[in-house]
Amino acid sequence: MQQGRSWWLAAGLCGMLLAGCQEKTADPKSKQVYTGPILETTNVTTLFSDSARLQVKLQAPLEQQFDNGDLVYPNGVTATFFEKDGTTVVNTLRGKYGRYTRSTNLYVVRGDVRVRNEVKQQSLETEELFYDRAKAKIYTQPQESVRVQTPTELLTGLGLEANEDFSRYRIFKPTGVFTVDQPLGE
Repeated sequence: MQQGRSWWLAAGLCGMLLAGCQEKTADPKSKQVYTGPILETTNVTTLFSDSARLQVKLQAPLEQQFDNGDLVYPNGVTATFFEKDGTTVVNTLRGKYGRYTRSTNLYVVRGDVRVRNEVKQQSLETEELFYDRAKAKIYTQPQESVRVQTPTELLTGLGLEANEDFSRYRIFKPTGVFTVDQPLGE
């Protein structure tokens, strides 16, 4: 009986010695840099104004702020654009994900992106859209598929550039059927 205990004790000691001889994989003195968000805010509403007149209202269920000033909207974002009076809604932009890059002052919205001009009753659908607030311009990459619907037409193509209220736009490579008005008598 005593001999059986001794054997188990010797085996246990050998096991502990072998476990203690494993090679260390991480240097305990090396620092790990945290790259995640430094601040998270829920149910965010950000207002952009000029001369005390509302220009853009940005809303998101979650906003994550990073150390470099970038913002991420992982659960979607909605931007509402207003007329110069600051009260009349001109345009809305929605997407399932958004990101603001401070160094370029550029927003990118991804995932089922929809833009709607309320005044002209026209809409845009795409998967990725950029918003340059300084230039008051929205655009896609040239190869990005776009779909624009007006009260009288359905336009499709690749790539788009428009002013921020989506009242004027250009499709880079239009596809599909288009209505062309011709002067009478020709």
